[in-house]
Amino acid sequence: MNCKSLLAFVALLSITLSVSAAPVPDSQDRQTSWGLYVDSREAYQMKNSPSGKTMLFVDVRDPIEIMFTGFTDVVDINIPYLKSNPRQWNDKKNVYAMDVNKDFEAQVAKALTDRGLSKDDVVILMCRSGGERGAPSAKALEGKGYKQVFVVTDGFEGETIKEGPKKNWRLVNGWKNADLPWSYKLNKAKMYLE
Repeated sequence: MNCKSLLAFVALLSITLSVSAAPVPDSQDRQTSWGLYVDSREAYQMKNSPSGKTMLFVDVRDPIEIMFTGFTDVVDINIPYLKSNPRQWNDKKNVYAMDVNKDFEAQVAKALTDRGLSKDDVVILMCRSGGERGAPSAKALEGKGYKQVFVVTDGFEGETIKEGPKKNWRLVNGWKNADLPWSYKLNKAKMYLE
């Protein structure tokens, strides 16, 4: 571990100890080999700490989804793990099919390099709910030399309400529901463009 990485790790450790990291997800599908999990507030604190410039915060949602659900300029870049495919239909979910971004890992590696970072530095991944794409996107980085990959367990929009008049609305936890900065205005410089 180089000096820069060690300093970032010490700063990260102090933040993690002061905010108590998110618990390990119950489902193995949401777990990663690193075992590093934060909630949206913890991710925000990490990125806004003195060591925030030595980490890469990636929004792994599809750009079309971001356009309709919102975006936070706190992230460094949008690199979708799954991309919508308007040429195929998902009959089970009654939506367009989603294809895995075969260049995801290479694009994350490039984003690190573009910022003068390396695979030794912290990478934080955030999807919509913390489950469907958070851990799978992290698993796409496993075995590729990354040392510290965190998953935001409550995601950008959080979980759905299970009962009542707002059933299925995403109003439980998540970045938006934690009153963290976000907007429907997208930052073109951070958005994924093919």
